[in-house]
Amino acid sequence: FCSGCDPRGPGIEPCIGTMSTEEDAKWLQWVTHQFETIAGKDGEINLQEFKAALNVKESFFAERFFTLFDSDGSGTITLQELRDALTLLIHGDPMDKLKFLFQVYDVDGSGSIDVDELRTVLQSCMRESAISLPEEKLDQLTLALFESADKDCNGAITFDELRDELQRFPGVMENLTISAAHWLTPPASRPPRRRPRPLTSAYWHNHRSHLLCLAVYAGLHVLLFALAAHAHRALGPSVMVAKGCGQCLNFDCSFIAVLMLRRGLTWLRATWLAQVLPLDQNIQFHQLMGYVVVALSLVHTVAHVVNFVLQAQSEASPFRFWELLLTTRPGIGWVHGSASPTGVALLLLLLLMLACSSSCIRRSSHFEVFYWTHLSYLPMWILLILHGPNFWKWLLVPGILFFLEKIIGLAMSRMAALCIVEVNLLPSKVTHLLIERPPLFHYRPGDYLYLNVPSIALYEWHPFTISSAPEQKDTIWLHVRSEGQWTNRLYESFKTSRPADCGSKQLSRSLRKRRSQRRPQVSEMSSENHLFCNIKCYIDGPYGTPTRRIFASEHAVLIGAGIGITPFASILQSIVHRHQKRKHICPSCQHSWMDSIQDEDMKLHKVDFIWINRDQRSFEWFVSLLTKLEMDQAEMAQEGPFLELHMYMTSALGKNDMKAIGLQMALDLLAKKEKKDSITGLQTRTQPGRPDWNKVFQKVAAEKKGKVQVFFCGSPALAKVLKGHCEQFGFKFFQENF
Repeated sequence: FCSGCDPRGPGIEPCIGTMSTEEDAKWLQWVTHQFETIAGKDGEINLQEFKAALNVKESFFAERFFTLFDSDGSGTITLQELRDALTLLIHGDPMDKLKFLFQVYDVDGSGSIDVDELRTVLQSCMRESAISLPEEKLDQLTLALFESADKDCNGAITFDELRDELQRFPGVMENLTISAAHWLTPPASRPPRRRPRPLTSAYWHNHRSHLLCLAVYAGLHVLLFALAAHAHRALGPSVMVAKGCGQCLNFDCSFIAVLMLRRGLTWLRATWLAQVLPLDQNIQFHQLMGYVVVALSLVHTVAHVVNFVLQAQSEASPFRFWELLLTTRPGIGWVHGSASPTGVALLLLLLLMLACSSSCIRRSSHFEVFYWTHLSYLPMWILLILHGPNFWKWLLVPGILFFLEKIIGLAMSRMAALCIVEVNLLPSKVTHLLIERPPLFHYRPGDYLYLNVPSIALYEWHPFTISSAPEQKDTIWLHVRSEGQWTNRLYESFKTSRPADCGSKQLSRSLRKRRSQRRPQVSEMSSENHLFCNIKCYIDGPYGTPTRRIFASEHAVLIGAGIGITPFASILQSIVHRHQKRKHICPSCQHSWMDSIQDEDMKLHKVDFIWINRDQRSFEWFVSLLTKLEMDQAEMAQEGPFLELHMYMTSALGKNDMKAIGLQMALDLLAKKEKKDSITGLQTRTQPGRPDWNKVFQKVAAEKKGKVQVFFCGSPALAKVLKGHCEQFGFKFFQENF
């Protein structure tokens, strides 16, 4: 139905009317195939089949499109009628598309659009874009667009007036589409996503520490293998391979624990080593090393099996193969000949740990399986000490550091139980927890902690980003999205039945309420979803993340997708607190001014904050915080905004779509008039659809505010896209893992 249905696929700008004869023939063949699939035996499409094919949310547009496609008024669409309509919309000039749009809006066919027709259209546009606004706001949007378009004030919008109004929005008329017709796009013709070439200078700029560590890691393994194999060259090839792999395993099985020393890594982030070592990839390196351990263990085992087979076949050996492999009788090993049975036990334990560490286990409702099997590192280390005579030497330093961190963490987390004092149940099943802050709990914006709520699960600890600013002294905020078993239990425990310690005494509730009113509220909720509690919990942390680098950046681009805003919520609140600290008000004349001197650890010249949400309600989580940021921003006396907000709502259709153009024009007009967005209430206009990352990064590069660093928290799929664009523009990219 649209220029976006060009067989070359979405994302490529089509040249209207310039499809080759061969492309046109292929496309018409595909349309014919789709038509026959939908139409069935009668060879025609009725209204219900048309609605099902378009998959639109609002029947108004399906009915209007159907009426216009049904040129003979028979109540069905033939293949020829469909081809004629699509040919006009794809090959037609902008005026042809505008006439079609006008006919869609002119419901009664009078040749003009009155205010009631426009209201009906805008209401349907809102439903298509999953936007919910009060009736009063819908009336305001209708009047804003109608009064702007009705130049002669005769109470109706003519075709010429609609054309003139559309021309105020550059590029819209040329690219009008009906986006719901993806069923007419040949899937095989869609081009694959281009991956960045790994040998470019931009790739090296973003991955040099990672690549250097990999090179050192690989070189160390080659060296260890070669030295061990050379030392046992007299015993044959199979023993050389087994000993070489064993020496590499000595290093891997001890150093793998160092990569999970969260307190140590947090401390390293504050040193110059953070610029050299890829501390942000510690989990990825841990996983890589785990796979290497499995691979080396299999080769090590196979080499020993080959050696045992050769020994068993030798006439000089008194032992059979199974005795060499499974018993202590041959005396192989340094502790009562236990090398063989401990080796078998180690391999089985390792394979069990590998199977239970898969993503389908970790991210499903079986997290406990991953958690408990991963605790088998303790028996593994004991077996390794019994298995290899030199392993204890490799484990000595990493093991001491590991157990020291565990003891310190256990002592600090269990030193005193804390309380969840307030709970807010937010849209999209997000639980906002307010936890009393311990006196010595010092953290930085973007840090995370581990939370244990015994009433939900006695032994489970789960990581969550701290969403409150460090300057907030009384409480710690966590925003928990309900995705797994534990988080769903947490949400439902407050949603379905009030926990035992919720709804405390009236005086305590009143006191907490007054205190909470003094704090800046980030989310807005109804009273039935706002509970005062006294629920016991424990926390372990804080631990550092890549976002610690933000204040040391010159131009930071913060990109959050959905709940991925939580680390940036803490950062943005910290910016507000630092801004308020620099603000002074004269007690006599109430004149306010700002100190020009910033914090020593804050080098920021510009911050771009981009928040992408699927639906309208998701913006309610932090709209109050963003409103306050905009108010403070307006008071800053400096050239250009220090903080720039960019909001995107992916469920909303864009200005190029016939089912949304009227609404988007009205939203633009009303936002200019009221100086605020109708969807969020912010001054920043919420943009429909997804960001055009090329345009976004081009704008960032053109501002020249210093070295650009991009910080992202969200889905891995979007992270890959952003990483590719950052490599293209030479920006440094950091990803928050959550």
